[in-house]
Amino acid sequence: MAGRTAIGLDIGTSGVRAAELALNKGQVSLEKFGQVALPDGAVRDGEVMDPNAVAAALKQLWEGTKFSSRKVILGVANQKVIVRQVDLPWMPLDELKSSLGFQVADYVPMPIDQAVLDFTPLEDVVSNEGTRLVRGLLVAASRDMVSRSIEAVQAADLTPTVVDLSSFAVLRSLAGMEAGSGRVEALVDVGARVTNIVVHENGVPRFIRILLLGGSDLTEAVAERMGVPREQAEAIKQQIGLTGGAEAGMDRQAAARVLESAANTFIDEVRGSLDYFSASWPSAPISRITFTGGGSRLSGLAERLSESCRLPVDTGSPFAAVRVGDTGLTPEQIKFVERLAVVPVGLALGAAA
Repeated sequence: MAGRTAIGLDIGTSGVRAAELALNKGQVSLEKFGQVALPDGAVRDGEVMDPNAVAAALKQLWEGTKFSSRKVILGVANQKVIVRQVDLPWMPLDELKSSLGFQVADYVPMPIDQAVLDFTPLEDVVSNEGTRLVRGLLVAASRDMVSRSIEAVQAADLTPTVVDLSSFAVLRSLAGMEAGSGRVEALVDVGARVTNIVVHENGVPRFIRILLLGGSDLTEAVAERMGVPREQAEAIKQQIGLTGGAEAGMDRQAAARVLESAANTFIDEVRGSLDYFSASWPSAPISRITFTGGGSRLSGLAERLSESCRLPVDTGSPFAAVRVGDTGLTPEQIKFVERLAVVPVGLALGAAA
């Protein structure tokens, strides 16, 4: 396989997923993709709780998928990551990043010495006093949280070369679908417990929010209210969806009502995030929502989201701008994993930048 390769690794609440891309003379192709389920509790709300269990799953993933390298780009997204737009004094980017600890204490809700900081510049601006500033996205993550993720990866004999924000990976995977249009688009990637929301304008991120809600929350609502095991609740959720159930038996009707209530909570959170962006950026109306992630598969959810937000909702694919190589997966399998591959593909695409 000619050219460089890059492997993006997504440690989710329900499983670990990795994608290997070949980067060759401006062309990018998917060479391998694999995933392995995690035991309950190994990762909670996107945060590694049991590094040994995660390491065991990663070893199984590498053994089964036969990735060509043990170097990975690791994604993080959970309640211990904050992303805020800030204006900072202009200076060369290297100097700016090295001085973040002295400049952003007021923006970060954790002790600076316990945070991992990064900054993505968006544009130069001028203050009312005429001072040159740089506007960008400040990312602050708990150092302990990042360390546990790295510990799990290293315990699997893997080497994390970069730790990246999963929201940026979503943007890399999907923004190309609208590149050059000049329109503002919302990307909503729904995991088991974590949903990444990214609003961008022609590939430039304008707003990022990480919600601690996902597909598993809907499953657990059914399990708790119906008094059934989680596996059965997941089956009920997939069978009923949000498009039917009213004409079925009483148990199915009750399950449909529970699912509807849980889905409404999720939709309200997404709509609230987009409304906040719209209020902050009234001159940049959102034109559409691109919907991805395993949780986006629930029948009827995209339609309900569209109705609530009054925006078209389309399914996104990271393979729209990435050629699918000889992965060993069938076309049906590729179709199945495309919504799941958004984050690991986007992480690997970071190496092409």
